[in-house]
Amino acid sequence: MYIVITGGGKVGEYLATILLKNGNEVALIERDSDAADRLSMVLQGRYLIIRGDGCDSKYQEDAGIRKADVFVAATGQDDNNLVSCEIASRVYNVKRCIARVNAPKNLRIFRALGIESVSSTEMIAGYIEQETLRESVSIVSALTHGNVVLTEVPVPNMQHHDNDEGVRAYDIPMPESTLIVAVSTKDDVEVVGEDTILYPGDAAVVAADRDQVSDVREVFLGL
Repeated sequence: MYIVITGGGKVGEYLATILLKNGNEVALIERDSDAADRLSMVLQGRYLIIRGDGCDSKYQEDAGIRKADVFVAATGQDDNNLVSCEIASRVYNVKRCIARVNAPKNLRIFRALGIESVSSTEMIAGYIEQETLRESVSIVSALTHGNVVLTEVPVPNMQHHDNDEGVRAYDIPMPESTLIVAVSTKDDVEVVGEDTILYPGDAAVVAADRDQVSDVREVFLGL
């Protein structure tokens, strides 16, 4: 596949790295010259770095948008992501446009315009990584168009666990059909693994049906 990404921050870089490892071609648009220079040194594979604004059709053209299979807007600005996706979709007829949405209240706007979107948690890379391995975009479609939502649940001071030692994510008795998929700390976002420990002040990112969100919050309040 040929993928054009705008935004070379943590999400854009990680996404590009995964896509390149899986044999895809990637063009990455980044307006900051220092960030663009760094990306040109750390990425490996068949890639192209464009220094410019992803909201400008000129730079999308330079990135080869006309042959893109997927366009991903991964900047930290919702308005920029919306505009760049609209240009890619309506001007260049890119079949699949996916946007990172930083403010959950803006999700309905993106969806009303037919733009697949993942709410800000820097998890877009993790989900697209899974999709790339499957050569599909079924996971994002399920999350954005079905009844499943991603929600951040703060980890409180715990009554039944040692706050200094934390609690292993896999040991939290989650409701059926819900899943802790990542943990957000002050310094990083980590996809949950077997040894992931949650501490008070962290935020667990949970995938759940809308009607289960309150049950998930109750579980965390009872830790």
